[in-house]
Amino acid sequence: MFRPRIIPVLLLKNRILVKSEQFKNHTYIGDPINAVKIFNELQADELVFLDIDATRENRLISLDFIKDVGEEANMPFSAGGGVRSIEDIRQIIEAGAEKVIVNSYAAENPDFIREASETFGSSTIVVCMDVKKKRFGGIQTWVKAGTKSSGYSPVDFAKLMEAKGAGEIIVQSMEKDGTRMGYDIDLIRSISEAVAIPVIALGGAGSENDLVRAYHEGYANGLAAGSLFVYQGTKKGVLISYPEKNRIKFLF
Repeated sequence: MFRPRIIPVLLLKNRILVKSEQFKNHTYIGDPINAVKIFNELQADELVFLDIDATRENRLISLDFIKDVGEEANMPFSAGGGVRSIEDIRQIIEAGAEKVIVNSYAAENPDFIREASETFGSSTIVVCMDVKKKRFGGIQTWVKAGTKSSGYSPVDFAKLMEAKGAGEIIVQSMEKDGTRMGYDIDLIRSISEAVAIPVIALGGAGSENDLVRAYHEGYANGLAAGSLFVYQGTKKGVLISYPEKNRIKFLF
């Protein structure tokens, strides 16, 4: 019986693990490789690693880091940050990642996604779209760590990425990020209904009920979160966690 993938998202800043709130206020969490070891023990479905400074600093996510993760992780993982070429993707895959995440460059050069999917296969290429309201102009997708509007509406961008060959789309609400107030269900549903490829919800999960809602009401294929899996309680004590397999079966 199908159930959604439940995916911890780990943000990297200077190769350490951090957590953000609305793409700001980055808080130190710990060593990412140690987190991988814990998620191994907790049997996470898969992991996502995003280097949040790579695009701004005009560089690629560390290949040495990806190799370290590949040597440690027992589950599939995706990696992104600063991807702008076919060679970038090739190096990330050769370093050990199963999938490569493209964010800013997908909006800057949509045909790059077609070239990438034709070269490596659609299942390897993931597009992450960051979404928030523009002061004048409605809801749009954003690039460069949420500092510049792409000009695309979320639905139009999702359709374009599907047409170009993306294998799946991560839909991240910038306004919900780190708040633990629940996903933007309307946003997730609008994308899920617009495309046939898998949609991964991200941004705002604070409880198991939020995961259930994103699946049943937002029709998401994957349920991704950061704070939910690294914080405990209202005071945000750092504690890596993940629901047990029996609990997941019960929920879904």
